[in-house]
Amino acid sequence: MTMTKRFYSLFFAVCMLILAGCAATPQKASTGQIIDDSVITTKVKAAIFEEPNLKSLQISVETYKGIVQLSGFVNASAISLRAAEVARKVDGVQGVRNSLVVK
Repeated sequence: MTMTKRFYSLFFAVCMLILAGCAATPQKASTGQIIDDSVITTKVKAAIFEEPNLKSLQISVETYKGIVQLSGFVNASAISLRAAEVARKVDGVQGVRNSLVVK
């Protein structure tokens, strides 16, 4: 094998390893998914903050693979339902897990 063929073979093998390292696995999200999830989280937080009844409440928002989880404490179950409804309307949200607790 010539030196050029060895170089190209090595280069190809390294490229394949790099690409395999960037792929998503069932347990881990890819870099693109993490960025998408952070954008969704930011949009949901903004939508909740813009809602007059929800603005002052402490609602935590986390997103994993498009599924939004709401957690924290609210004063009434109607507020909990409204927060979930607002989150569902945000683009990119695939589902909402409402873990808000009524005080």
